[in-house]
Amino acid sequence: MQRKIDVTKLRNIGLMAHIDAGKTTVTERILYFTGKVHKIGEVHDGAATMDWMKQERERGITITSAATTTYWRGHRINIIDTPGHVDFTAEVERSLRVLDGAVALFCAVGGVEPQSETVWRQAEHYRVPRIAFINKMDRTGADFARVVEEIRNQLGANAVPVVIPIGAEADFQGVIDLVDMKAIYYDDVPGGAVIREEEIPADMVDAAHAARALMIERASELDDSLMEKFLNDELPGRDELVAAIRAATIAGRFIPVLCGAAFKNKGVRRLLDAIVDYLPSPVDLPPVIGAHREENDEIVRYPNDNSPLAALAFKVQADKHMGKLTYVRVYSGVLHVGDTVLNSTRGKSQRVGRLFEMHANHRQPVETLHAGDVGAVVGLADTRTGDTVCSSDRPIVLESIEFPSPVIGVAVAPETRADRDKLSHALQRLAEEDPTFTVRSNDETGEVVISGMGELHLEIILDRLRREFNVGVKSGRPQVAYRETILSAVDYEYRHVKQTGGRGQYAHIVFHIAPNKPGGGFQFEDRITGGKITREYLRATERGILDAMAKGSYAGFPMVDIVVTVYDGSMHEVDSSEQAFRTCGMMGFRAACNQAGLALLEPMMSVEVVAPEDYTGAVTGSLASKRGKIVSLDRKGNAAVLRARVPLAEMFGYASELRNITSGRGNFTMQFERYEAVPYAIAEEIVAARQEAVGTR
Repeated sequence: MQRKIDVTKLRNIGLMAHIDAGKTTVTERILYFTGKVHKIGEVHDGAATMDWMKQERERGITITSAATTTYWRGHRINIIDTPGHVDFTAEVERSLRVLDGAVALFCAVGGVEPQSETVWRQAEHYRVPRIAFINKMDRTGADFARVVEEIRNQLGANAVPVVIPIGAEADFQGVIDLVDMKAIYYDDVPGGAVIREEEIPADMVDAAHAARALMIERASELDDSLMEKFLNDELPGRDELVAAIRAATIAGRFIPVLCGAAFKNKGVRRLLDAIVDYLPSPVDLPPVIGAHREENDEIVRYPNDNSPLAALAFKVQADKHMGKLTYVRVYSGVLHVGDTVLNSTRGKSQRVGRLFEMHANHRQPVETLHAGDVGAVVGLADTRTGDTVCSSDRPIVLESIEFPSPVIGVAVAPETRADRDKLSHALQRLAEEDPTFTVRSNDETGEVVISGMGELHLEIILDRLRREFNVGVKSGRPQVAYRETILSAVDYEYRHVKQTGGRGQYAHIVFHIAPNKPGGGFQFEDRITGGKITREYLRATERGILDAMAKGSYAGFPMVDIVVTVYDGSMHEVDSSEQAFRTCGMMGFRAACNQAGLALLEPMMSVEVVAPEDYTGAVTGSLASKRGKIVSLDRKGNAAVLRARVPLAEMFGYASELRNITSGRGNFTMQFERYEAVPYAIAEEIVAARQEAVGTR
């Protein structure tokens, strides 16, 4: 039976980090210490509760964000464990959109790593208050102070320790709690349940007082009474200090830093206390703001049960037994089983069949989801990620979730005729689940091309097709998602005139096209004066240009980063129509692009390689041979850290190559950075190969 709880005692939090920082291990300890599970599941044993997919357990990585609910000190904590691998960045993006707070994990050895920066920027975008937990303090090379400094310098965060470690590496014994000024020791016994509180060791008293003074100083910057006490050398009370840290954390001006070794059960309970003490409840944050679908008026919804229903669908999951599970965050009002609700994004009414509180892949049926709750719904068949679910009589549309475009594709085909229909159905289900996974048919080649964020992403998709959906599927070589753009600005005039027996077609536009800045996308500007072309015909012209951009005339790839300004033209009172202007826009734009000159763009990846220093030369040479540009070379402990910008087309199979040249001791991470022009000679080869492939079909 669901337990209704005061919304001020609710915490919706996520765990986010670079791969291998220990997110799932920390979550497993949280579940154990809060009594949610009675046996700790280990990632390396393939038994982690939150990593429930077969692929996750085999690979020891988190692929899909999993939600669970647990309790600590009378508070309900809804936790979402997010992936650390950049290929699954959509899972982090959609989770952060609906979270009230986050725990950012950092490895005490690795510090701030590439995906740490990515998820931190995502959290900044959604203004999610954070606390930091420096994990793996028992590992060789662990350095708490260095990681705190990296968080400050590389992430621009006001990172302030609220605990400091006692020892490090094999000598890591516990922490000094700077709020209570107590030493907390963790005895190495099975289960790690023995905690001893003692006085601060004599050799650490000065360091503890200095760290506490810094904590009070930073916390008092948003609290006048605390600042006054600080300036007068008065000691603040515990409650006053906790309240000040909490207020500064929620305002995004203070990042409390804790540490521990989750695998050895050290520091997790102190982290739970910090989650309750410093991270916000739904009422601590500004109310959610949406718009009216028709009138576009701003609407505010407050996080209480008496407000009209407003919920955001942040994840869709295919389920063998239930059909489709839609994960929702309820921002206001109450969602009941049997309710008829409005999907205001799509203008469709739907009936709530069943409601669940989730625990990874296990479900606890409930009758209601209240304001602030995170849960799953069965019955919302037409709902997609980012859709708003609300009451029919008080509609609202909440801000949706933006996802990056896929950068890599692969052609797939069914192995047998019987697999053909199953493949189509399975791909549709997977595309509904994952907004960064797209499926399209190539009209010229007849191929079905699936696209995603990286090789691992597509590998997992193909594996799921075979295992979950029992579809025999063949796949081709990975294909890079190239783009096209123009090289220069031109003015162009195009007149579309077609006379037939009856009514003719007439459209006339004069326009300017120019390259936009990289990543600037498509912009359409209306500079028509005197009503020479109506607004409806201009919209039709823009649709025609978008039709042309979907398939560029250089190699047939989508076009990006172009500004089109229409500043003159004419229309005919009888022969002009929206279709005529749409055709005029499409054909005129293509002709103008050919005059401006076309370039092929390719995705450039930000690559970070970590390897022993002895292999620096071999790694540098291998990246250079892939048209890579070395951006920086640093040292971290005994390892060299190379950062480079490399075309995605050159990076296929790099994992095995790196293993060979570093004797298995190097690893790398890679994420999309931006599109850049392909060198002319290589572009011509790509275009010729594409034309040959089309010609042989």
